[in-house]
Amino acid sequence: MKFDLQNLNALVCGGSQGIGEAIAKVFAESGANVTLLSRNEDNLKVTMENLHSDPFQNHSYIVVDLANIEKLQTEILPELKEQKSFDIIINNSGGPKPGLLHQAHTSELINAFNQHVIASHLILQTFLPRMIERNFGRIINIISVGLKQPIQNLGVSNTIRGAMGSWAKTLSKELGQYGVTVNNILPGYTMTPRLNSLIKLRAEDSNTTTEDIISRMIEDVPVKKLGEPKDIAFATAFLASREASFVNGINFPVDGGWLNTL
Repeated sequence: MKFDLQNLNALVCGGSQGIGEAIAKVFAESGANVTLLSRNEDNLKVTMENLHSDPFQNHSYIVVDLANIEKLQTEILPELKEQKSFDIIINNSGGPKPGLLHQAHTSELINAFNQHVIASHLILQTFLPRMIERNFGRIINIISVGLKQPIQNLGVSNTIRGAMGSWAKTLSKELGQYGVTVNNILPGYTMTPRLNSLIKLRAEDSNTTTEDIISRMIEDVPVKKLGEPKDIAFATAFLASREASFVNGINFPVDGGWLNTL
């Protein structure tokens, strides 16, 4: 499936695996010039090799840990700003480790807030002026269904997702007048390395098999299957497209109907 992203520059955070990798591939197939950000250079190289590219496209990657706010602010972003501007920003970063919120150390909350909210805010402030100048921009945050319906044993994640949701909604009100839309994608159970690790942990805690945990998850989803990263990527590509100019400030669940909320 292709969307019209011709001649648009897209910055994809967490683009070396899972949902971020799938988004990068769909964007490249749709004509965008893709820049990947991730901590793992080996994975970045593999993803780069698998991106569609024609003679008019220019893809690149940068090795960066979004949790390292100081380096991001003083080194990575100033250098990247000198190289190019972006029409599309995909904020997508690994989730905090599982656990009960009341048992979480304050450092876990601070680190997660930096990695998600502060990093996203710094990236926005770096590239927003050119978006406003061109009267076009797409800010898309890959969050979680936990934004609408807190997920058991993901206390820090639920908390930070809520902060990201409020950040995005506020920006959508401020920036819509400049042709810049801000939206959130809320993935449900999606087969990614993170979900696989959570499944293994849950199986160990429940003294059962990963197959049993997966079966239980599927039973909770009305469409009776788990999502694939490409499902999230297609929804993201629509929100990034020129055709989505009247879609702003929304939470877009891609969860097979898992959410019980309206």
